Amino acid sequence: MQSDGVASRNADTSNGAPHLDSVSLAIIEQLQEDGRRPYAAIGKAVGLSEAAVRQRVQKLLDQGVMQIVAVTDPLTVGFRRQAMVGVHVEGDVEAVAEAIAAMDEAEYVVMTAGSFDLIVEIVCEDDDHMLEVINRRIRAVPGVRSTESFVYLKLKKQTYMWGTR
Repeated sequence: MQSDGVASRNADTSNGAPHLDSVSLAIIEQLQEDGRRPYAAIGKAVGLSEAAVRQRVQKLLDQGVMQIVAVTDPLTVGFRRQAMVGVHVEGDVEAVAEAIAAMDEAEYVVMTAGSFDLIVEIVCEDDDHMLEVINRRIRAVPGVRSTESFVYLKLKKQTYMWGTR
């Protein structure tokens, strides 16, 4: 049984991301299956003590490798409209991305190489709210040239269970 209590080989790699060993990856997978799983149960599954798992989880949280959050269905908590918005940018893409990311309605902001400079997922209360976010806020950001919206009709799959491959 391993008892070091910290993720070994967590030195920064050349891209600045921590390098995770197989035990840390296994802990992450356990928490992706159930974010409320007790540390003792995780320890049993990965071969560590409860205290060692607690230390590793805290280090993974501190390093920004993962977050432990409650994922909700937006429809059940009053957000009836979701959309993916493609954004064409003139000038500094990062500045536009930061401005949009500061909006509460923006759940994901991704800089892309392709048809759009940014892909933004927004979650809104209703059509009026979505119109206000896209027309008066996103399109008003300096550098936004145009947008294209893809309104969700029905969400068929949303999962965070990709593991650590």
